[in-house]
Amino acid sequence: GVKLLLHGLCSNTTVRSLDLKGNNLRTMGAEALGKLLRQNKSIKSLILEWNSLGLWEEGFSFFCQGLGANNVLQQLDLRNNQINHQGAGELAMALKQNASLQELDLRWNNIGLLGGRALLNCLHSNKTLKRLELAGNNVPSDILKAVEQAMDHNQDRQTILSETQNRTYILSKEVLSLKDEKTKQFLDLMDTIDKQREEISRSGRMSAARVSQLQEALDEQHSIMNSLKAKLQMTEAALALSEQKVHNLGELLNATKQEQTSMAERHFMELQQQKQEGADQEGKLLRDLSAASEKNLLLRNQVDELEKKCKVQQDQLFQVKQDLANTTAELKLRAMQAEERLEMEKRRFKQSLEDVESLRLKEVDHMTQHIEASERSMQDRIQRLEAIRIALEEELSQVKAAALTERGQAEEELIKVRNQARLEEQQRLEHLEEKLRLITESRDEAQNCCLKQKQMVAEAQAKANQLSLHADGLRRRLEELQQDLNSKEEEKVTEVNKVKVELQEQIGHLQAERTAQEGLREKIAALERQLKALSSSHHEALLDKEGEISMLLEKLRMKEADISRMREEEAQRASFLQNAIMAYVQGSPLGTHSSRK
Repeated sequence: GVKLLLHGLCSNTTVRSLDLKGNNLRTMGAEALGKLLRQNKSIKSLILEWNSLGLWEEGFSFFCQGLGANNVLQQLDLRNNQINHQGAGELAMALKQNASLQELDLRWNNIGLLGGRALLNCLHSNKTLKRLELAGNNVPSDILKAVEQAMDHNQDRQTILSETQNRTYILSKEVLSLKDEKTKQFLDLMDTIDKQREEISRSGRMSAARVSQLQEALDEQHSIMNSLKAKLQMTEAALALSEQKVHNLGELLNATKQEQTSMAERHFMELQQQKQEGADQEGKLLRDLSAASEKNLLLRNQVDELEKKCKVQQDQLFQVKQDLANTTAELKLRAMQAEERLEMEKRRFKQSLEDVESLRLKEVDHMTQHIEASERSMQDRIQRLEAIRIALEEELSQVKAAALTERGQAEEELIKVRNQARLEEQQRLEHLEEKLRLITESRDEAQNCCLKQKQMVAEAQAKANQLSLHADGLRRRLEELQQDLNSKEEEKVTEVNKVKVELQEQIGHLQAERTAQEGLREKIAALERQLKALSSSHHEALLDKEGEISMLLEKLRMKEADISRMREEEAQRASFLQNAIMAYVQGSPLGTHSSRK
């Protein structure tokens, strides 16, 4: 019956304790118990009191083999089983292999001196047994004391192992919580970095669109300049024709003079009075010709001035192109530098997140609070400065509009004066046409050509003024783009300074720069003629900002070096703690006992 019962329990997984006290188990029962201990994985307590298992050596040895193969049983009661020193030796062999049994009761058996020594020797390799009862076995007292000491060592070892397991469990929980927090912080940083990249890409697109618009405007100006060049070539051709006509008129005058001299020779006596009148008329004609030649020289000088103005405008356009190319190159370089800085910051944040420990949490919280307060103050000051900048830009636009209106009025007055001069010249020419009907037809044609040329010159001057106005508009657009770029650079600086420590010093520098810029803008509002000097000072201020940004980056690098140094110190502290723990473990009674063994 016991064999069938134990055979059924071999596959059971719910029974935790089994009590077979006083059932007179024999060899078959002992073999069945050994099989049960090999196959069963749930029984933790087994009571076999008053069964005389020690009388059957083969069955008890099989039972001991099953006990050595078991890794679940924790309590075993073998009281009053007539176990002798041979059975104790079998039990000692089983205990050397077993790693789960914690309590073993062998009271009231026949173990003796040899059995006690065998059990004591097995305790050197068994580190899990906490309680071993050997009363009533004729075992000497010194062996019993040695067994008690071994049990005490095992108990101390188990308590230390449980404490270390609890500590490791707690530390693992804390490490997991720290890892979760760090991953969250890292994800937040990645989100902010992605947002910054999107903003940078948007600003790049906007700047590219504006640059394309400016390029289109420059292309239009090029076309206008080409048309003006063509018109100037036409005017030069017309001037050449007028010069040829004047030369022809001079030849005709010479021919008339010769004819008059011949007629004077023939009719000297008859036409003295006519000769005098002819001489007077010739003097008048020469005066008119000298006046016409002077007018032609003036027209040539005006054409030269127009050519010089065209060259100056071409140079200005070339400079504007170079400025646009430089701005685009600077934008690209700054975008690349920003991306490199972002990548370096990602790497640095990854490295810092891997090595930060619990001691840095308080400092990080304090720094985050300080950074948030400083960010709020910075945002408020930036909003105020932007409002001031918008007001100054409005004042600049009003002043420039007034200047443009004054220029338009001055140009209108010039046009009126020119029209009056033209009317006076036309009246004089009409008087000359009445006096010289035969010769003035060619002069009238030359004068008409000259009038047309003057109109073309006036139109060219008007177009040149329009081009100058358009160039001023382009310059305004370039200034707006530079202001946008400066604002974006300031935003980048604020976003980089969110992660850094020394925000107060940066705020002081920014305030000083803002005050300098406000002073410069007030000077711009007061003195429009010093725009070039102000642009150069603005460029110098930008260079100073870049220098300050480089200084801030150097400070950041120094802080990162300090953080790495703190990490190394923390790693050294951790190593010192580990060494101290190892020294404590080695200096404990368990460590001394193991070293003695």
